[in-house]
Amino acid sequence: MCGIIGYVGSREAMPLVLAGLERLEYRGYDSAGVATLEPNKKPEVHQAVGKVKDLVSHLNGRKLRGALGLGHTRWATHGRSTVANAHPHTDCLGRVALAHNGIVENFMELKEGLLAKGHAFTSETDSEVIAHVIEEEMAEDEDFEAAFSRMALRIRGANVVAAICEGDTDRILVLRLGNAGGIAVARKNGETMLASDLGALVSFSNEVTFLEDGEIVSVRSGAARFKDLKGATVVKEPHRMPRDWVSVGKGGYRHFMLKEIMEQPRTVAGVMQGRVNLHDGRVTLKRFPLTEPEVRELNRVVLVGSGTSYHAALLGRNLMDRFLRLPVDAESSSEFRYREPALDERSLMVSVGQSGETADTLSAMEWAKRQGARLVTICNVEGSQAARMAEGWLSMRAGPEIGVASTKTFLASMSLLALLSIQMSQASGSLPEGTRREILAQLIRLPDLLNGMLADHTPYKKLARRLYRYDHILYLGRGMNHPVALEGALKLKELSYIHAEGYAAGEMKHGPIALIDHKMPTVALAPRSGLYDKMMNSIKEVKARDGMVVALGAEGDDELASQADHVLYVPDVPELLTPFLTVVPLQLLAYYVAVERGCDVDQPRNLAKSVTVE
Repeated sequence: MCGIIGYVGSREAMPLVLAGLERLEYRGYDSAGVATLEPNKKPEVHQAVGKVKDLVSHLNGRKLRGALGLGHTRWATHGRSTVANAHPHTDCLGRVALAHNGIVENFMELKEGLLAKGHAFTSETDSEVIAHVIEEEMAEDEDFEAAFSRMALRIRGANVVAAICEGDTDRILVLRLGNAGGIAVARKNGETMLASDLGALVSFSNEVTFLEDGEIVSVRSGAARFKDLKGATVVKEPHRMPRDWVSVGKGGYRHFMLKEIMEQPRTVAGVMQGRVNLHDGRVTLKRFPLTEPEVRELNRVVLVGSGTSYHAALLGRNLMDRFLRLPVDAESSSEFRYREPALDERSLMVSVGQSGETADTLSAMEWAKRQGARLVTICNVEGSQAARMAEGWLSMRAGPEIGVASTKTFLASMSLLALLSIQMSQASGSLPEGTRREILAQLIRLPDLLNGMLADHTPYKKLARRLYRYDHILYLGRGMNHPVALEGALKLKELSYIHAEGYAAGEMKHGPIALIDHKMPTVALAPRSGLYDKMMNSIKEVKARDGMVVALGAEGDDELASQADHVLYVPDVPELLTPFLTVVPLQLLAYYVAVERGCDVDQPRNLAKSVTVE
């Protein structure tokens, strides 16, 4: 989603701002822009459609002077991807320049009032309205900060606004309202940087301070003053962030996504390190906040997430259904709170999300908190909004994930949900000790099994050369592998732009079977399980209608090979562990199909790494 970077200090700002924008590229965007400010001058603004490199090309070596700079990468909401709609936006006089993340819900009401007063607009965006509101407020007293604070009371919705103003060459003002994504501020040696993503800051400093909902920060050289919307000072303590966010590189791989797929054995091992004790057959998640008596008092567990994280939540539900004796639901974050679900102090919500900044998930967490529910988050970013909002944070320990399409964080989420299910079963006594020990012994094997699977990519490359010309592909799974079918389809459409749908195989006869013919391949997940025979029936139904079948099954399964056109194999493991393995071939298949189609694997069109607007 949209990214913001800012700098105030003693050096030329623009090289630092452009470098920060490059670190924000993985979030997904369609245009970029910068603004600098020199004494006795108005902000100088430059924008370009496309990547940061297109902005640099537009600048054509031009030196933008000034020790204050602001940059933005835009993911289109209001208005097409054009230079006019790119940020930063300015007011009529060109005195104010600002970058904006979020959606101004009352922008039409504000715009109509501003037009009636003679303001002229140059873009289709809601963001430009904010600049004109500040301009109007400054007409009263010429006080930039006072006008900015009054603007904060006039706009509605979840928004982050960072603004600079003529005559204020040592200050950036930043506002946060609701869950429009985070803003972190880092200070060092008389310099200050702010960004909407930690990855853009930690090479500067790994001590950051976060801007919260309903706060404004005045950023100066080496200083930052926080206040609430009433003007009261807010005292902040800096957070120390892990340095691994600095060491982000492709490591010799063609794409970040491939690198992150290959890191999955290490990721799963990292999730389990120090949390699984095979000697006593127990799991200890130190940041899980509920005591054993409180776990036993629970009457409901709700797992929420969006996209890939929702699919992880579905798998978590299946695990908890097996391990716990209480109702467990998995919900899409974007729909959850609108149903006004019944939660209370005996309910536990577990949110799942890579960034910890997804607006829909944060809103679901806020709803649960207002109902008195207990709140735990699984996410990958220390200090994220979700980690700060929840009582307990379970770290994925996955390191930076730069590819927009999540891979290693999906496996990390699944692994943590498995450990959480086991720890809660220890408290409730719902899982026999022998069964628990057996499951843990199998989980510990996963890194080695994944390493073996990732050693040879030849089958996936070969199959991708067969599939990349198709326009539609169906994915089928049952039981534990139904969410994997959903995830496999999501990966393919995200990366290759092929229309793909994931279905519970038992639902195929209730509609999707009408689509089956020789033009529509089916990917069938059929590892050995209690539902194996039913999956074989679904495969036969597809073959009877001239459909091509790509089957995913256990090593040594000759019957499956006799029924399918192509087979991809995974190690033969107990049913509960199959999703940890079956998802990997689907990731690789989606990756190599996208490569064959010439797609931008790391930054698919129209997608963003962190969706910070609803």
